Amino acid sequence: MLEKLIPTSTSPATGPLSINDSQVKGLLAQSQSTPGNFHASPAAWEDQQLYFLLPDRFSNNEEDGYLDSNGQPVSGSIKMFNASSDSANAISSPQDAQTWRDAGGGFVGGTLQGVKSKLGYLKRLGVTALWVGPVFKQVPNDPSLYHGYAVQDFLQIDPRFGTREDLRDLVKDAHKQGIYVILDIILNHSGDVFAYKGGDKNWAYPGIKYDVEGFRDSHGNPTLPFQTMDLQKPPDNFTDCAVWPIELQAPGSFTCEGSILNWDNDPEYILGDFLSLKDINLGPSNPDNFSPTPALQALCLSYKYWIAYADLDGFRVDTVKHMGNGPTRYLATTIHEFAGAIGKDNFLLVGEVTGNAAWETVEITGIDAALGIGNVQQELWNLPKGYANPNGYFDLFRNALYLNVDAHSWTRNKIVTMLDDHDQVWRGGSDKARFCSGQQGDKLVLAALALNLTTLGIPCIYYGTEQSLDGSGGSDHYIREALFGGQFGPFRSANRHCFNEQNPVYQEVGKICALRQKHLTLRHGRQYLREISGDGQSFGVPVIIGDRMLSIVAWSRIFADEEILCAINTNPDGPSSAWVTLDNTLHDEGSTLAYVYPTENTTVAQSVTVVALNGKAVFLTVPAGGFVVFK
Repeated sequence: MLEKLIPTSTSPATGPLSINDSQVKGLLAQSQSTPGNFHASPAAWEDQQLYFLLPDRFSNNEEDGYLDSNGQPVSGSIKMFNASSDSANAISSPQDAQTWRDAGGGFVGGTLQGVKSKLGYLKRLGVTALWVGPVFKQVPNDPSLYHGYAVQDFLQIDPRFGTREDLRDLVKDAHKQGIYVILDIILNHSGDVFAYKGGDKNWAYPGIKYDVEGFRDSHGNPTLPFQTMDLQKPPDNFTDCAVWPIELQAPGSFTCEGSILNWDNDPEYILGDFLSLKDINLGPSNPDNFSPTPALQALCLSYKYWIAYADLDGFRVDTVKHMGNGPTRYLATTIHEFAGAIGKDNFLLVGEVTGNAAWETVEITGIDAALGIGNVQQELWNLPKGYANPNGYFDLFRNALYLNVDAHSWTRNKIVTMLDDHDQVWRGGSDKARFCSGQQGDKLVLAALALNLTTLGIPCIYYGTEQSLDGSGGSDHYIREALFGGQFGPFRSANRHCFNEQNPVYQEVGKICALRQKHLTLRHGRQYLREISGDGQSFGVPVIIGDRMLSIVAWSRIFADEEILCAINTNPDGPSSAWVTLDNTLHDEGSTLAYVYPTENTTVAQSVTVVALNGKAVFLTVPAGGFVVFK
């Protein structure tokens, strides 16, 4: 009956309104009949280096002096940031400071075309897979939705980011540069597309559903019936009203149980609204004998359409914890099967899974990897600064705490690891800032990124960390600076961009990424935290003594009888030296390890000699806040 209300095709300007639109159904059918037309998946995602960006905060394609994909300078209106003259240029007066802060709460102008223009910058950094934040059409009339997680239309691109053709062109050009593209998607909720009668509601207890005033019109007012729209008599600006595709307007598409108050109370965190974002009824959490709701089916078909349309290589799935295992398993199954049918046999699904249930969620649902397992980000942040014992980070990858399995390889491709990100859930409250914001993070960021890139997992760099952005300010929008400048630029600046390929951190990260690509052991090898010694007699894993650990932290990656030894120095102000243990069976006394990664201006010797200490060991010196690799 619903199909009779849907136009059989829609104009290019409007795009499809329904999963039953001929544009959607035709593309899905055609894609499965011609699978060879799509970009193939990588053999292993742990071989990739990811880079995450929010489209509104990355580039607007107006920067001056950056290098294009061929390494040639480009002219533009926004000059490159100069630390000596441009820091804090936007906050010279209280009024200016308020203007800068206010700008950070809304859209600042980044676009998909801007992202495409920086593919050369990303490739030279060593990025092989680009994770793009949500680009779908947001609820109108709310500038605070620049992040993209409040979707009003799952079949359209938000015009502030560009067009569907811009997304397709970005992916096409990225593939030419050897870069895969992963898109952020949302199933748990829509934007604030309807209002409850009597105002906002909070979760009470299971089964309590609240009456709805109506879907919101194009002005944001709940004046429309809470039912499927009659497109023969549509309201004004109907594509800006309610929610799309039209299947999501059907009764029962939303749980209507009010906002979550207790974020760990089951089933409250499954069925409740995510603040003002309205919870979509995806079906029961239990994956056994699961039957998808029409709303879940509509969303899965929508995302299949985007795979086929834009030739995407993976999805990062938002708020998986709040979806439940049943809907997540259905998503994983249907997306993997469709992707496999069109030739993408290793299509990546990364779930945002917070808390200790992450390991279990990955195993039960069939998603490929999780983001945020077991406080990895917190440990990755604190260890290089000397405020966490190394065992806290390295034991997370052994997985014994969660599955009682003393294994090393399980986490090689099951977790995406990041130093900075756009939410920093682990910090809680409003205390948000980037790694470089304090505790000498600017001196230790290379060590932190090196730890991220050369330990187990699928490493990901958050946009701007390679330029040492600090994100200072306190709330989450300060950790979402506009790398291209605009009115909310980095380091409290405006109209200055930071696409500086001469930045030492950018250059060293590029070298480390290249080293990682060269050596299979750094991507697939087992991982061992190494004991160290200052005197060659007493060996042990480094620990905090006093307030802070200023020490070498060393680890080995071993694969097919090859050992690569890596070490960072958590002392930001001076070099550290120590004897470092090696695998006793892989080295002969008197043999040497070659120095394969030099930190800039280091005086480290080009090789070290293996001696018979604590089994086998070598003596290392690591520069202040530095990183070394021996093979």
